[in-house]
Amino acid sequence: MGKVYVFDHPLIQHKVSLMRQTSTNVKEFRELAKEISTLMGFEATRDLPLKEVEIETPICSAKVKMLDGEDIAIVPILRAGLGFVDGMLALYPNAKVGHIGLYRDPETHKPVEYYCKLPVDIDKRKIFVVDPMLATGGSAVAAIDFIKQRGGKDIVFMCLLAAPEGLDVLQAAHPDIDIYIAAKDSHLNENAYIVPGLGDAGDRLYGTR
Repeated sequence: MGKVYVFDHPLIQHKVSLMRQTSTNVKEFRELAKEISTLMGFEATRDLPLKEVEIETPICSAKVKMLDGEDIAIVPILRAGLGFVDGMLALYPNAKVGHIGLYRDPETHKPVEYYCKLPVDIDKRKIFVVDPMLATGGSAVAAIDFIKQRGGKDIVFMCLLAAPEGLDVLQAAHPDIDIYIAAKDSHLNENAYIVPGLGDAGDRLYGTR
């Protein structure tokens, strides 16, 4: 059974609070998204496997630990998930990046797919599905469905804010995955927006409405 990890690191909590503020402009919002994704990515990879290798230091030979392969894929849910990619690539520059395009139907609030492109070896990689918000859970569930249909198995989901409703839906649909979030918010409003939330993450990242 997958677990939900809520980050309580002071830096993450501080930066999320800055992102919530209406006074935070587009430039600042993007920078904060990159910084938080790096911090969260650092924590979310705590269990990556290591192997012992022998190297030469300026002093002597030594046995040290290094990553046992760097088979990582980052899959943002378009478009807001793109705000997470640069921060994670700063940690894992050799990671491959896939893209899943979904939008939420304004009437039904259901996800609609318009694009899906994944690395051909997705079945051999640890996959980080990233999206700033987990609201109804529909987009996250659909994205992970698409990845599993294409052979992906080792999947985690990472987001800034999650509503209890979205967490319940995602865990019910995909009980095998771990979920990493910066904050668990109160609820969804009548328009399926997270409360208190931070508004529309895509609009705030790209200056659109």
